[in-house]
Amino acid sequence: MNTVTLGSTGITVAQNAFGALPIQRTPMDEAVRILRRAYEGGMRYYDTARAYSDSEEKLGRAFGDGWVDRKDIYIATKTQAKTPEKFWEDLETSLAKLKTDYIDIYQFHMAAQVWRPGDGSGMYEAMLEAKEQGKIRHISITAHKIGVAEEAAESGLYETLQFPFSYLAGERDIRLVELCKKNNVGFICMKGLAGGLITNSRAAMAFLTTQPWALPIWGIQRMEELEEWLSYMDDTPTYTDDIAAFVEGERAELMGEFCRGCGCCMPCPVGIQINNCARMSLMLRRAPSASWLNEHWQAEMAKIPSCLHCNSCHNKCPYELDTPALLEKNYEDYQRVLAGEVTV
Repeated sequence: MNTVTLGSTGITVAQNAFGALPIQRTPMDEAVRILRRAYEGGMRYYDTARAYSDSEEKLGRAFGDGWVDRKDIYIATKTQAKTPEKFWEDLETSLAKLKTDYIDIYQFHMAAQVWRPGDGSGMYEAMLEAKEQGKIRHISITAHKIGVAEEAAESGLYETLQFPFSYLAGERDIRLVELCKKNNVGFICMKGLAGGLITNSRAAMAFLTTQPWALPIWGIQRMEELEEWLSYMDDTPTYTDDIAAFVEGERAELMGEFCRGCGCCMPCPVGIQINNCARMSLMLRRAPSASWLNEHWQAEMAKIPSCLHCNSCHNKCPYELDTPALLEKNYEDYQRVLAGEVTV
């Protein structure tokens, strides 16, 4: 397994890290078991957020109270705070939930702007103060909009940047990784499986080995998922001609106008679950499950005709998708599937 050094932080870990968003849906005891198994299998970097319900608490249960030497793992978490007061509240809560005295990488979460010293918000100054107090080690940021990510990478203010990145990445996304490398900013890639649309983990891992500056954080919810990623510690996939051909086929099918499920468009004023409904056709075909056709999802999809066409979702979409049009297309396709006109 390759290792990655996260820019100026000096943090060096296996190119195979744990994304702890999904374990908020896992019972506590099982989540602790999964997290500890990840450590035993060689994972040393764990990414969570204050917004991920009890994910931080599960990490605290797994690794706090001396189960592991704190210096042997790296914990990253995030705050969506927009004021210094909320920043400090989130930070103290995270420290308590994680059962730690410090956070290795503290990130502004889903940043809509690049906080800077002297911008009048006090947000970057709060990061500096937290670092001076020893409560955080490195100042970082996550973004979904490529322009914000590029600005952060060029600013000289952030030690790492987290951004969606997978084998569906476009040329501009790949240039972003190079920009981070040029500026010695660690690059952490979320959504390495494109929100569940990528179903071949071996191809996903092989592609990331071609990006030695990038650290993928795989979203893990179940033990069998973890074991799949851990198997690559000793049997790391390489980007062979066969895998490259497979990826090209995937890119031809998926590149362009499709919803990544990031949820930046939410909430919808009429309650449409846009981040699932706008990609239902792809989920039916790429992650087939009878549950997508149950009464719950039929009811959710039935909300689409009530769309106000307010364009709030379109304006908030980091990929600038015509979301109302995507919803309409997915609704029409879903109805054909329900009627038996189309099989999946």
